[in-house]
Amino acid sequence: MNTTVSILFYIKRSKANNEGVCPIYARVTIQAKLFEFSANKYVNPEKWSSEGTKVKGTNEEARTINSHLNYLKNQVLEAEKRLFKKDIKITSETLKNELFGTTETKRMLIPIFQDHNNKIKELVGKEYAPGTLERYKTSLSHTIEFLQWKYKVSDIEITKIDHAFITDYEFWLRSVRNCANNTAVKYIKNFSKIIKLCLANDWLDKNPFANYNIES
Repeated sequence: MNTTVSILFYIKRSKANNEGVCPIYARVTIQAKLFEFSANKYVNPEKWSSEGTKVKGTNEEARTINSHLNYLKNQVLEAEKRLFKKDIKITSETLKNELFGTTETKRMLIPIFQDHNNKIKELVGKEYAPGTLERYKTSLSHTIEFLQWKYKVSDIEITKIDHAFITDYEFWLRSVRNCANNTAVKYIKNFSKIIKLCLANDWLDKNPFANYNIES
């Protein structure tokens, strides 16, 4: 496994209860991204070792809490191993889902595309020209039409977008939409920006444009 998973336990002093004891939290970091969860244990801050990230001493309280923290650490590492065996990319999101047994959210193309356009709309006159917004709106419209033409659906999971999808999309632009070369390339480049957005957010494991040559 090439991914390095870091696990750190710490106390949240700001959440101390009326008795002055603080909750212990686990912070899991993967490639500079992290998630946190409660260890469901409390400790007096004077008994906590920040350097050792555990309770000081060897009394029963310390042994019980530290044993629980060890158990949680092992649970995280076991979840990492399961992802590796399933050949699933290990990210903060996939590890959290595996650890807590939650189902990974299916990310659909059209809402992501629409959200991208909404953000451009908010920045028209600041970072973008009105024409840029119109081009992306048209690109979204073409994408919806292509999905209906090719797959008879109104949307698609982004994980199902592959090299064949892009080449078929380009064919549709040039044939059905009768776009000239520069126009077809422009729409493909607009679509590639949405894919880059998905990759940047770790929503895609592979880049469907990896072996695709966008001709100018």
